[in-house]
Amino acid sequence: MSKVTTQDFSRKKSDGRKITMLTAYDYPFARIVDEAGIDAILVGDSLGMVVQGLENTLPVTMDEMIYHTKLVSRAAKNAMVIGDMPFMSYQAGIDDSVRNAGRFLKEAGASAVKLEGGPEIADKIRALTRSNIPVMAHIGLTPQSIHRMGGYKVQGKTEESAQKLVEDALIIEDSGAFSLLLEAIPMDLAKEIAEKLSIPVIGIGAGPYCDGQVLVLHDVIGMFDRFVPKFVKRYANLKEEALNAIRTYREEIEKGIFPGEDQSFK
Repeated sequence: MSKVTTQDFSRKKSDGRKITMLTAYDYPFARIVDEAGIDAILVGDSLGMVVQGLENTLPVTMDEMIYHTKLVSRAAKNAMVIGDMPFMSYQAGIDDSVRNAGRFLKEAGASAVKLEGGPEIADKIRALTRSNIPVMAHIGLTPQSIHRMGGYKVQGKTEESAQKLVEDALIIEDSGAFSLLLEAIPMDLAKEIAEKLSIPVIGIGAGPYCDGQVLVLHDVIGMFDRFVPKFVKRYANLKEEALNAIRTYREEIEKGIFPGEDQSFK
C-alpha cells in the first residue's frame, strides 16, 4: 500500500468512497492507527487537552506541534500526516503562516497542514498553496476561537449563520484548500456544503453526509473521559483496562508474586 495523498482524497470523493481520519500524537498510537488502514492522521492541537492536560488548545506551541508530528511521521508508513497549526502560528500574517507551515513539511515529515478559519485565512491558504504546502481548512466550531464563540457550541443553527458557513466553505475551496473539516454543525447543513464543494469535506460532529470522518483517538479508545462530546462513539475502554492491569501489577509486587522465576535470571 502506497502513501495516501491529497489526490487520493479527491478520488475517494469522486468515487463516493468515505475518507477515514483519526488524530494521533505519538509513535506507538500512530503505528496502530496506520496499521489499521486509516487514510490520514491529524496531529491535532487537541494534544493540549488529551496529552498535556490543558483546559483548551490555546497554549500549545509550534515547537510542541513539530515534536509530536515528528513522532507520528516516523510511524505512518501509509497514512497521510496532517499537522495542525496552533494558535498564533498563522493569524499574525502570511510570512508567519508560510514559515510555520513549512516547518511541518520540512522538519516534521507531514504532508499537509490544517488551519482554522474562513475568509480571514483565504490569503494564507493561497500563499501556502503557492508554496506547495497542501492545506486542510477548518470551519464551524473552531476550538482556537472559543473565547469569541463563548465556548464549545454547535455552529450554524440559525439561517443566517448557516448561510455564512456555506459562503465560507465556497471561499475556502476557491482559495485552494484540498479539503475542508466541518466541526459541530447540523448534519443537513454539512450535507449541503459537501454537495456544493468539489473538494472533500471531513466531518467531526457534522453528521453522516460528509465525505469522511475524523475523531480524537483518545475519545475513540476511551483514554480521555474528562468530558465526552455528543458526536463521539467510544469503541473501547482502554483506560479501564490499563487501570486494572496496573492495579494487578501493584498487588503482585506487594504480595511477592512478581517477579517470579519466569521473570528472573539464573
